[in-house]
Amino acid sequence: MQDYTSRLSDPASRKFETFSYLPPMTDAEIRKQVEYLVKKGWNPAIEHTEPRYLGDSYWYMWKLPMFGETDVDKVLAEAEACRKANPDNHVRLIGYNNFNQSQGTSMVIFRGRTI
Repeated sequence: MQDYTSRLSDPASRKFETFSYLPPMTDAEIRKQVEYLVKKGWNPAIEHTEPRYLGDSYWYMWKLPMFGETDVDKVLAEAEACRKANPDNHVRLIGYNNFNQSQGTSMVIFRGRTI
């Protein structure tokens, strides 16, 4: 078992979700994640937060969840719009599962600059 050095005093070392232990996702890999989310019938949503508040449980919602959206390009366009409007923030993609009334998936797709 490997210990990942993640310290509150070092914002660059903080790990925030499963994919944060991997290299940043490419555009093609993000597209695959959105395709999977849509294929499962989950409702996509975009959230963002400043890196210094990463440990908090509250993230800002970017518009409303995209209920019933099945167009992958529209979801990706909203994620990119959020990223452009908040270039220093982390941006995450969420898939809300109507059946379980829970998050089916949640992942940071764009990482903001660390302080």
